[in-house]
Amino acid sequence: MIRASGTAGFRGQTATVSSSRLTNALAVAALSLCLIVTLTVLSTKATMAMGLPV
Repeated sequence: MIRASGTAGFRGQTATVSSSRLTNALAVAALSLCLIVTLTVLSTKATMAMGLPV
């Protein structure tokens, strides 16, 4: 039996896992999420510092 070339193992061509557009979109999404979490934490701290009106 003769094996066809390039069909087994890691010798075949590598496929691109993600495009640069997808990578950039994920980077922007992660940055936006960090910004939202930071603003939420800061606004919560500011609200807690004001206290409740009596």
